[in-house]
Amino acid sequence: MIDNVHHQHSTSHEPQHDTPDAANSTPTPSTTPPPTSTAEPPGADRPPEADALIPVRMLNEFTYCPRLGYLEWVQGEWADNLETRQGTFGHRHVDKPDRKSISAPKEPADAEKQDGDVIHARSIMLAADQEELLAKLDLLEIDGDRATPVDYKRGKAPDIPEGAYEPERVQLCAQGLVLRENGYACDEGVLYFIGSRRRVVIPFDDELIARTRQLVQQFRETARAGAIPPPLDDSPKCPRCSLVGICLPDETNLLREAATADTPPTKDGLRRLLPSRNDALPMYVQDQGVMIGKSGDRLTVKQKGEQLSSSRLIDVSQVSVFGNVMFSAPALRELTIRGIPVCHFTYGGWFHGITSGLTHKNVELRIRQYATAADPAGSLDIARRLIMGKIRNARTLLRRHLGDREAPVLRQLNEYHRRAGHAPTAETLLGLEGMAAKEYFAAFFTLLSGRHEFDVNGRNRRPPRDPVNAVLSFVYSLLVKELTVTLQAVGFDPMLGFFHTPRYGRPSLALDLSEEFRPLVADSVVMTVFNNGEVTGDAFIERAGAVTLTDAGRRSVIAAFERRLETEITHPIFGYRICYRRILEVQARLLARCVLGELHEYPSFCTR
Repeated sequence: MIDNVHHQHSTSHEPQHDTPDAANSTPTPSTTPPPTSTAEPPGADRPPEADALIPVRMLNEFTYCPRLGYLEWVQGEWADNLETRQGTFGHRHVDKPDRKSISAPKEPADAEKQDGDVIHARSIMLAADQEELLAKLDLLEIDGDRATPVDYKRGKAPDIPEGAYEPERVQLCAQGLVLRENGYACDEGVLYFIGSRRRVVIPFDDELIARTRQLVQQFRETARAGAIPPPLDDSPKCPRCSLVGICLPDETNLLREAATADTPPTKDGLRRLLPSRNDALPMYVQDQGVMIGKSGDRLTVKQKGEQLSSSRLIDVSQVSVFGNVMFSAPALRELTIRGIPVCHFTYGGWFHGITSGLTHKNVELRIRQYATAADPAGSLDIARRLIMGKIRNARTLLRRHLGDREAPVLRQLNEYHRRAGHAPTAETLLGLEGMAAKEYFAAFFTLLSGRHEFDVNGRNRRPPRDPVNAVLSFVYSLLVKELTVTLQAVGFDPMLGFFHTPRYGRPSLALDLSEEFRPLVADSVVMTVFNNGEVTGDAFIERAGAVTLTDAGRRSVIAAFERRLETEITHPIFGYRICYRRILEVQARLLARCVLGELHEYPSFCTR
């Protein structure tokens, strides 16, 4: 059975920046830039060492927004959107390097000869150790020992006296400085705007050169300091930035303000800068013995040569396979290249492992994660917030469905929530979490309409001994899978947590973050499938006292789980509507901000 849960949404993710905003641009005032279109993702630019050369493309981003430059170069973040794709398409010709390189100013014979005496060379990579810069030139025009860099830009030429905004002028000037250090005479550069098919000449005067070198040093100092610059404040640059869902500027500013304000800051009018839903969604494959292959830009699922289904790779966010499902080498390679993880489950539904490409480049985050995990006080601070969120959400679920709003269990959970916030040790917190879970499940099982049919006798696992616990265990496995993928995409090591102790083969951090979402996502799914009759007695198999789901039963539960993740709710902190799948990502990124020291404490996700 192949469950492909892809469906399209109309929400668009607008990319990079268009609107001038001089006040929030760089550490010193400057003319404000428009959108900068990157020809290739900065995955080619590795996170810097202390003496690494700064790519001029990253200098452009830093000039536009210091935080953006830090995210892309230091932390290795990247996200595509319409404008970055258009930039890549616009560079499709100039990004094809010439067969021969040019290595010295007076040896142009190995470049391509064009009209007159001017030599044109494409996609040239040059380094300048003294300027501390690395440049990839779209096009280089050489006339004797004089060189003119030509940089291609996606949009239209702005109608301003300088001819272009500062980030583009700084990037071009940096290319000129690199050419000078390599022996060329270079007094000006050219920006070619694809949208207006216009060449704009930018002279390299003393003021522009000084500004460029100043920004190089500021970028170098920022990278060495290891502290991400603060987000722009309500900037018009943010909505079209491709990294806005990673940066979370408005959310971060609101939480930082809340940490120092005497009264809670207002969330009214907070912009939702990230899509409420994902366009790409998971694919689930349960049929035994099928082969997942690649045909063009599509994933195919075949059994004995017969194609069962196919999906566009662009629509797939992850692939989850159960039992003996095979992959062709081209399909697996393409998935790793695109950063699409493959999640492996046993035939019985236990999350067993993950296949993915190289780990995220944000080494800085993992270093801080390991340091926090090694610090008992730091780990306890985060663990308290996670368990407080879990208990609060468990109480919320019971309060919504219990007839008696003054039930003793609600008062008891409220007390456990209060005590968890002041737990002096991890052991105390673990005990409070266990007592709260016992009270919660005793009441939760009474909410299931078919509990008598299924003979529930408390929470049990490994293996589950009744159908309700079988579904609970399976849904928890799906939730941990989802969070493992999310945490890995953010740059965490999912295996090292702050509450769950490290154990061989256990994604402790994914288990940590799953705590506050168990009642809201997993337990809610269990209530739905039983109370709505989506699973019945024939959806289970009992063997030697252990109960497991059939293929059809798993299919029903997976469908309910995916529906829940796609459910939109109003975010209790930020006030905009967003689906649970997106909330998982937002919480993971806020946890990263906490670990990196940008936020004072982790903001638990608690619904009303």
